[in-house]
Amino acid sequence: MKALADLILTLSPRTSAGLTTTCKRPTRSGPSKTNYTCTCEPTYLCPTLSPRPLTAGDQALATTVALKAPSRAIEVQYSPPQLGFGLALVTLLTLLALAIHGYHPYAEDGGVYMAGVKRLLHPALYPRWSEFVTEHLRFSLFAPLVATLVRVSHLPLMTVWLLLYIASFWLTLFAAWQLATRCYASRPACCGAVSLLAAWLTIPIAGTSLMLMDPYFSARSISTPCALFALVAVLDLLAPNPQYSRATGLLRCILPLGFAALVHPLMAAYALGCVLLLACLLAQNQRVRVGGTTALTVLALTVAALVYGNAQHETPAYLQVALTRTYWFVTRWEWYEQFGLLAPWAILIAISLRRPTPTSTAAIALARTGAVAASVAILVSLLFARAAAPTYLVARLQPLRIFQIVYILMILALGALLGEKLLQRKPLRWAATFILLTTIMLLAERQTFPRSAHLELPWQQSRNGWQRAFNWIATHTPVDALFALDAHYVTQPGEDAQTFRAMAERSALADYSKDGGEASITPGLTTAWSIGQTAQTGLNTASDATRIAQLRPLGVDWIVLPQAAITSFACDYTDDVVKVCRLPR
Repeated sequence: MKALADLILTLSPRTSAGLTTTCKRPTRSGPSKTNYTCTCEPTYLCPTLSPRPLTAGDQALATTVALKAPSRAIEVQYSPPQLGFGLALVTLLTLLALAIHGYHPYAEDGGVYMAGVKRLLHPALYPRWSEFVTEHLRFSLFAPLVATLVRVSHLPLMTVWLLLYIASFWLTLFAAWQLATRCYASRPACCGAVSLLAAWLTIPIAGTSLMLMDPYFSARSISTPCALFALVAVLDLLAPNPQYSRATGLLRCILPLGFAALVHPLMAAYALGCVLLLACLLAQNQRVRVGGTTALTVLALTVAALVYGNAQHETPAYLQVALTRTYWFVTRWEWYEQFGLLAPWAILIAISLRRPTPTSTAAIALARTGAVAASVAILVSLLFARAAAPTYLVARLQPLRIFQIVYILMILALGALLGEKLLQRKPLRWAATFILLTTIMLLAERQTFPRSAHLELPWQQSRNGWQRAFNWIATHTPVDALFALDAHYVTQPGEDAQTFRAMAERSALADYSKDGGEASITPGLTTAWSIGQTAQTGLNTASDATRIAQLRPLGVDWIVLPQAAITSFACDYTDDVVKVCRLPR
């Protein structure tokens, strides 16, 4: 009987129906293999490595023989998806993501960052009201790094901008692939995780006014993959038998976090918090897991309380600026935005409650990291980032921005579940599912940028009327000219949130939207912002006399109006959408 038991224990790596095994924590045995030590109980067949497959005779014999041999420990190996396959998949998904989510380099914050880079490359630009171009450069090396890359490469700025945008998509998906291969053993699960992320790459993050990845290049385009690479490094560093030395593992974690801190210190700080949480939750000692997680939670709340308690009360003028940023205050969100905050939190909590197995330890640790991070962020926001608070310093730090990482962890978990349980190895299922998901995202992108090209490539002529006017301004007006536009011009029909300064390369009075965001972060800009946006509010419908009275004292030379606006000013440029007029002197 013992000989027969030994014979069956040397059969196929596949397990008969009804097999149950108890496996210890995984151990590394090489760069592409992970070992699981499994204890096989009597009366059950055990999986093991074998030089030959299980034959029909072996299966029949195995089902009729009860093993009475003592328990024994063996090692089971699986090979995760190969690196070559991952590189090919990520490259394909990057192209797919570009086709779905588009490219709009001058939109929203993309234009804000681009104006800063242009100022460094051409210091003569934006000589007036320049603080709204340069102020954010104090906290980040993003603009200097991009400007240096343009000078070194001798390529046009817009070409470099496009290449960096594509690279940010690729790096984010590759980092997600690396994360997935450390959490899931099957290829369908890994593919599902990264494919769902590619499909939802520009999904809005609740009411935070952020997207998972922007359809333009910005500092967050760099900090996001850096955060994911740091999480991968923690998983490798705390593996039972890590492939790298402790020093190498720490370096692989510190370098991406350090680089993220150079370009976006705030998002890097939130990434560091998630890295520390994950390190605690991966500890083998339960006291370290519980104590470390509790200590980090208490530390975050204490720091927030100290910042809140020691901050000066805000001035009435600054309150006017801060209260325009409704995304700072979760109680002012719409119900569906609050649902977008609670849903991923609940999903990660549900995953966290599962009992870890050798193949799910990393995935559950990541889910718990996201759940704890979300809980702390919500608590800090409710306690210290209130609209009725006497100080908005904590609100300016926007603690709910950590939900960018929370969303990524949730999407990877949902995608892995989708790939492993539903899609499996059925090509038609994959095609149907992702055609549906990508179509929804594509329609959303078209509604957001209806008058702009889906891919605004450098060598293409713009089809957006506002962009054409801005481009004309860049080549037909003096560099030191000062422009005025309606304070809410970025929300005009067909304007598609295209920023004036980045395209026109001319100075402009402060607007309500993007410059208001800059003033909310930098209280020193409050007075200038209030003057600029007040002078431009209602500019499209005001009379010429009112326009002159509001704009001439500020030194405005030109004014940009929609075609329907009534004016007697001389307009050097006009089309069916926009006109650019001189302000009489």
